[in-house]
Amino acid sequence: MFHREQLKLYFICGTQDVKSGATIKDILKEALEAGITMFQFREKGEGALTGDVKRELALELQSLCQDYQVPFIVNDDVKLAQDIDADGIHVGQDDEDVSAFYRDFEDKIVGLSVGNFEEYDQSDLTHVNYIGVGPVYTTFSKPDAKMPGGVTRIRKMREYDTEIPIVAIGGIHEENIAPIIQQGADGVATISSITKSQNIKETVQRYLEQMK
Repeated sequence: MFHREQLKLYFICGTQDVKSGATIKDILKEALEAGITMFQFREKGEGALTGDVKRELALELQSLCQDYQVPFIVNDDVKLAQDIDADGIHVGQDDEDVSAFYRDFEDKIVGLSVGNFEEYDQSDLTHVNYIGVGPVYTTFSKPDAKMPGGVTRIRKMREYDTEIPIVAIGGIHEENIAPIIQQGADGVATISSITKSQNIKETVQRYLEQMK
């Protein structure tokens, strides 16, 4: 069952985001131990894993999340999410439409990326549990990222829809999240601030302290 509090610190990662000597499993385990509240397996881009190798890694990461009772979300790959019985699926505007698969995820978490009000208006949110809004700040984690909208976009989106859970994404780190939460986001999603952290435990703890 989905609770909006699970969006508080949403870690997103795939093997393409891990550049150091550590593995994605090492990084995720540290992040889970430190207190992240949701994890999304986003395996996309040059060199991304596919097929059985991707599935095997997904199962290993899912098992880690289960150990810490943290929801395990799959990005875009509906078939994989169904196959491994993931806790949910997150799709973008250019991915498979929610209407095509929501019946298979009725008891799961469904997230949708919404970059602006035009995308919001053209999206059927009937079966969507939360929306990912961004980029808030300039980000280099996604080469196809749109122009940042700043915290103003978060505030306006919250005013536009006062009820739907919102997780902010894009260029976010532990020192710039306070205004995002103040403007109405339920949580923040991050990739590089954790994958590139020299001390994941301290990074996660600073995030959580800023949200109090």
